[in-house]
Amino acid sequence: MKKMAEEFRAFILRGNVMDLAVGIIIGVAFGAIVNSLVNDVIMPPIGRLFGKMDFSGLFINLSGTHYNSLADARQAGAAVIAYGAFINTIINFVIIAFVLFLVIKVVNRMMALAKPKCEPAVVPVTKDCPFCFSKIPVKATRCPQCTSQFS
Repeated sequence: MKKMAEEFRAFILRGNVMDLAVGIIIGVAFGAIVNSLVNDVIMPPIGRLFGKMDFSGLFINLSGTHYNSLADARQAGAAVIAYGAFINTIINFVIIAFVLFLVIKVVNRMMALAKPKCEPAVVPVTKDCPFCFSKIPVKATRCPQCTSQFS
């Protein structure tokens, strides 16, 4: 049992598990920010554009009894298909996906700007003779001008 606890501790403390945990926590926090953006900033103008329509109240009652609202039907325990909530969830997903696309696009652009532009290394094909300073091929061991031998 002690060995299993040590193995589990080593597994938890490995870098990739900790990175994953941090990523999940940041993802949840980012999700809350994006949900607030969608619900508090983007959806109100869209609702106004569609005549203050709130899809979340739309439902199909399967019980046969009339209910004035989805909340009343759910409180009574009636079987309902809450397709309005589904529509809201789809709209929410599309907007979140689009905002995430824009954020990733901006981050990728910033990463590309921050990345140093490296020129490809130029491999020299000639070198200077250490005796007469004339240009000779890199692989040469004797200078054709002064006939000096070098390594």
